[in-house]
Amino acid sequence: CKIFLGFTSNLISSGVREQLRFMMKHKMIDVLVTTAGGVEEDFIKCLAPTYLGEWSLRGKELRTQGLNRIGNLLVPNDNYCKFEDWIMPILDAMLLE
Repeated sequence: CKIFLGFTSNLISSGVREQLRFMMKHKMIDVLVTTAGGVEEDFIKCLAPTYLGEWSLRGKELRTQGLNRIGNLLVPNDNYCKFEDWIMPILDAMLLE
């Protein structure tokens, strides 16, 4: 029997990375399936501060304050703009090639 574990990238970004790594290392799961969105979120965390919040915070209220939530992480809107400013020239250059 093979054990498959599928999850969305926000689990990695919001702090469950170590638990997943532990399960893989100790062969508790055989196949891991995920999305690539976590790569983008990792870059965003490198470009500007991300803040630790609570899982219970209301997304609608955070949005009015210019914050986005990734699990229990709070990401200011401007962080996404910084990411776009960084990645778009790279993508544009790739398109020309």
